[in-house]
Amino acid sequence: MRLDKLLSNSGFGTRSEVKKLLKAGVVAVDDAVQKDGKLQVDAIAQVITVDGEVLLYEEFVYFMMNKPQGYISATEDKHLPTVIDLLMEQDNSKKPFPVGRLDRDTEGLLLLTNDGQLAHQLLSPKKHVPKTYFARIDGEVMDSDVQKFRQGVILGDGYLTKPAELKILVSGDISEIELVITEGKFHQVKRMFEAVGKKVIYLKRIAMGALQLDLALSLGDYRRLTENEVELLRGK
Repeated sequence: MRLDKLLSNSGFGTRSEVKKLLKAGVVAVDDAVQKDGKLQVDAIAQVITVDGEVLLYEEFVYFMMNKPQGYISATEDKHLPTVIDLLMEQDNSKKPFPVGRLDRDTEGLLLLTNDGQLAHQLLSPKKHVPKTYFARIDGEVMDSDVQKFRQGVILGDGYLTKPAELKILVSGDISEIELVITEGKFHQVKRMFEAVGKKVIYLKRIAMGALQLDLALSLGDYRRLTENEVELLRGK
């Protein structure tokens, strides 16, 4: 990889900013000052320093975000703010993308990474990775709904959903539930409740596979995953 690209990918700024660093003579490769950004380097085999600090290169990044309402799960949009807009510049240097989608008005756990293989594994219909949601429902959710969800419900377009596990937390005019689904059809949770004559008025994803939303994260905040959390996602 070119030295200037490595520095830029590692969060040291734009190409012009990296060029200034190189010109200043503060970048060294194996203890030799390097000013040529075109130099091919090996980030693993060689020791690269910036102002005396060793550059620890990571190929993949993994972030857990507590997505707020009002942001769409995309890398860019001409009209609406995206979850990428919530990242600091250095954290966006490796171009992470959201794994799957949360609706604009849905909150909660969203994974962002540039690891395409892991993203495919988590989203593949063949893997049946469970996703857990908390929701408030306009209408009384009853045991009969639990049974219907367990068998699969027919959506408005005629699609029969896979069995889902519905847990009633509070039942009343406004009910509170937890729901585990293993697929990700468009607006699926909302459409499942519409199929039984009820309406979702608040939705939050609280888990994806074995990864639980960190309750210490405020809406709009994010953090890097720990090594153990990445291994959980990989099923190890």
